[in-house]
Amino acid sequence: MPRLACFDLDNTLIDRDRAFRDWVEWWVRREGLGPEAVDWLHEHDGGGYRPREELFASVKERFGLDADIATLVDAYDRDYPVFASIDPAVVPGLASLRTAGWRVAVITNGGVAQQSIKLERTGIAAVVDYCCISEAVGVRKPDPRIFKIAAARTGATLADGWMVGDHPAYDIAGGIAAGLSTILIGNHHPAAATPDRVPTHHFASVLQAFPVILAS
Repeated sequence: MPRLACFDLDNTLIDRDRAFRDWVEWWVRREGLGPEAVDWLHEHDGGGYRPREELFASVKERFGLDADIATLVDAYDRDYPVFASIDPAVVPGLASLRTAGWRVAVITNGGVAQQSIKLERTGIAAVVDYCCISEAVGVRKPDPRIFKIAAARTGATLADGWMVGDHPAYDIAGGIAAGLSTILIGNHHPAAATPDRVPTHHFASVLQAFPVILAS
C-alpha cells in the first residue's frame, strides 16, 4: 500500500501568525478601534487555540461592540481565512510527494468553513489526496483515530509514514501515538514540548521536510 505523509495546516503549510496579524489590522481599522485593539487581540488570541466564541465574548465586552457574539464569530470565519498565504514552494513540494507515490493528507483541528477557505485559496486542496478537518470527522488531534481516518480515506498505510506539524502535543505526540515518524516545524509552542513529544526531526520551515520524506 502507498505510504501516507500527513501535514498540519496552520503554522505548518500556511503562515497562520501572519494571516492573523493581517486580519487584525484590517478588522481594527474597519471597526474604527484604536491601535490598542491590535495589541489586545494578539495578547488574547492564544495562538489560535482560544475558542473563538470565548475570544469574541471578551472582544465585545472590552471594546463595547454592538454585534452579538455569533455574528462576530461568523464574520471572522468568513473574513480571516482570506488573509491566509503560503510560501510559493509549498504547493510544488506537496505535489512532488504525490508524484513520488506518496499519499498526502492535511490533518487539521478546526472548523470546516474556515479551514476549507484556507485550503482552497492557497491551492493546497488541489495537490493533496484528502483534507481531514476535525469538525467534519468528529475527532481531533492528538487522537490517533484521526490519522487512521486519513489513511483509510486515502487508501494508504500509516506504516513508515510521517506527520509534520508545529504543535508538540497535537501533531508530534499524536503522530507518534499513531506510529508515524514526525517532523516539528518552528517553535510556536515551546511550553507544550515534553520528553515524550520528541520529534524525529525539527526544522524551521516545512520546505525542509519535503526532501526528508522523499528520501525515506
